[in-house]
Amino acid sequence: MAKVELKQPIVDEIAEVVKDAQSVVLVNYSGLTVEQDTAFRKEMREAGVLYKVYKNTLMNRAFAGTDCEKLSEHLNGTNALAVSKDDATAPARIIAKYAKQYQKLEMIAGVIEGNYNDAAGMKALADIPSREILLGRLFGSMQSPITNFARVLKQIAEKDGEAAPAEAAPAEEAAPAAE
Repeated sequence: MAKVELKQPIVDEIAEVVKDAQSVVLVNYSGLTVEQDTAFRKEMREAGVLYKVYKNTLMNRAFAGTDCEKLSEHLNGTNALAVSKDDATAPARIIAKYAKQYQKLEMIAGVIEGNYNDAAGMKALADIPSREILLGRLFGSMQSPITNFARVLKQIAEKDGEAAPAEAAPAEEAAPAAE
């Protein structure tokens, strides 16, 4: 069999991985130690991110005709793909976190929900909190006015509750005097 025929399943695998992905990030991993790479891969796995090294020529063929086609211009050197099907910002957040610790790790470019972003754009996206954190903040901000309203109602009820016995006491004193 020809070499191209042997490599076609890998090209198909890459194309399938990036097809329905929320985000695809191209990473330069050269210079990382085995320990650093192992810790990095572990966190990626825990976040549900597929992190895999492919040959640049195979990625180039797989990217043809997809949203990731613009990533082909960055395919030189030692590259890996970080792909997430669920959380669009997870790969960028994890890569940015480790890039601060390990200066040799570099986020090159990426495609988030079909939109190409260069390294600067990816770093900006990395600062966006996860979906769960954003939903928590949203619900917290929605809950705050309701909680404050409930506190005000409680204070009004307590105030009225104290005022009512005080007003009732003089009426009771007046009743025996009338007898």
